[in-house]
Amino acid sequence: MKNVHWKKQLFGAICLTLAAAIWGGVYVVSKVVLDVIPPFTLLIIRFGIALIVLGAFVVARREYIAKKDAPLLMAIAFVGVTISIAAQFLGTKLSSAHMGALITSASPAFIALFAIWILKERIKWQQTAGILLATVGVMIVIGVPSEADTHTSWIGNLILLVAALSWGLYTVLSKKATQKYSSLTVTTYAAFFGLIFSWPLSVWELAVTPVSWEWSWQIWMGVLYIGIISTAGAFYLWNKGFEWMRAGSGAGFFFVQPIVGAFLGWLLLGEHLGAGFFAGACFIFLGVLLSNLRTS
Repeated sequence: MKNVHWKKQLFGAICLTLAAAIWGGVYVVSKVVLDVIPPFTLLIIRFGIALIVLGAFVVARREYIAKKDAPLLMAIAFVGVTISIAAQFLGTKLSSAHMGALITSASPAFIALFAIWILKERIKWQQTAGILLATVGVMIVIGVPSEADTHTSWIGNLILLVAALSWGLYTVLSKKATQKYSSLTVTTYAAFFGLIFSWPLSVWELAVTPVSWEWSWQIWMGVLYIGIISTAGAFYLWNKGFEWMRAGSGAGFFFVQPIVGAFLGWLLLGEHLGAGFFAGACFIFLGVLLSNLRTS
C-alpha cells in the first residue's frame, strides 16, 4: 500500500514539474506572439485549440459530466480561465512583467489556504515552511522592483494579486472535480466554459485593437505551442498532478515556473543570469523538497 502511495506521489510530482516548466517556457514564446496578437484574443485562440485537442479524446472516450456537476465545472472555468488569466494579462500590462512574476508566485500560498477551507486538508508545518522558503527563492531570483519604477501601478499590482488568488481557487476546485471525473474531462470542460465566458473580452478587444492576420511561421509555431503544449498539455498535467497529490504538497511545484522562465530567457533571449538566480533556485528546490517530506 505504501509502495502504491509512493508511486502516485512520484507521478504527481513529475506531472506538476512538467506543467510548471512548460508555463515557464511560454513566457519566452508569448514575448514574440503578443507583439502580433493582443492578449484576450490570444486567450481565445489558445483555449480554442486546447478544446479541439482535448475534446477529441473526451468524445472518443465518451466522458461527459452530469448536469448537476455543470455549475462546478463552470466555476472552475470562470475562475481559472476568465478571471485568472485575464487578470494576469491586464495586471502585467498595467504594472510590469517583473511584478507580475513576483506577485503571481503567491498562488501556492492561496492553494494551501483553499485546500484547508474547501478540501479540509491539514497543512503540515513542513509544507508551510516549504512554501515560505520557495517564496523567498522567487524573490531572490526575480528581485523586488524599486519604488522609482514608473511602470509599476498599484492598481495593476492589485489585479495581479487577484490573478494569484483565483489561480489558487482554480487549482483546488479542479482537484475537487477530479475526485469524480478524470483530469482530461475536467480540463476539457474548463476550456469549453472558459471560451464561452471569455469570448466577450476578445470581441471588445478586436473592436478597439486592429490585428493583422498575416502571421509568419514563427507566430504560427508560437500559437500552436501555446495552444497545444502550454494549454491542452500543461493544464491537463497540472490537474493530473493534483489528482494524485495533496494540494498542500503539490502547491510548491508552481515555483518551478520562474526558474525555467529565467533560464530560457537567458538561453534563448540572451537575458542576464546573476548569482541571485542560482541562490534563489536553491531556495526554491529546497522548499519544494521540504513541502513533500513525509513525517509519518
